[in-house]
Amino acid sequence: MNHLPLARREFLKGSGVLMGTLATGSLLAGLAPSTVWAVELKTLSKAEGEAIMAMGRVLYPHEKLPDAVYALLAKDLDGKAAGDAAAAKTLKDGVAALNQAAGGDFTKADAARKLAIVKAMESQPFFGTVRGQCITSLYDNDMAYATFGYPGSAWEKGGYITRGFQDLKWLPEPGKAASPKADL
Repeated sequence: MNHLPLARREFLKGSGVLMGTLATGSLLAGLAPSTVWAVELKTLSKAEGEAIMAMGRVLYPHEKLPDAVYALLAKDLDGKAAGDAAAAKTLKDGVAALNQAAGGDFTKADAARKLAIVKAMESQPFFGTVRGQCITSLYDNDMAYATFGYPGSAWEKGGYITRGFQDLKWLPEPGKAASPKADL
């Protein structure tokens, strides 16, 4: 008998599966073992997961960040929903409200309409739940680090002082006054 970490039968028990591909030739495609990605959802449906991903893109829009990173948002919220009936209800009701406001399918609305819908929900618990989870799901992972050029924690590598701290290519070079000589 084959002892895979997740048997096919177990995989199919979930409510939904989000799947996609990384753009060939992209930085992440070069780092990943495969350009194909999949995220299993246990409580949320595929459509609910896609709506949450789309909302995440409205809240924190990054053209260079692939859908695989936004899928982590849906996966993390699905994990919370799996262990908390109130959280599951908040998410399911919130996605239903997104779809209702969009006149059917939030994911198919144009960018301006999505923004207006999300802004109208700012005072609702669903908005706060998704927005709060975005911060860790979108920015605390290796795919985001690679996309933004963040080398990760410096602690294990001796800190920033001896390695330099202006190694992010998308920031302008600071002047000499911003980088005084360290007392070592």
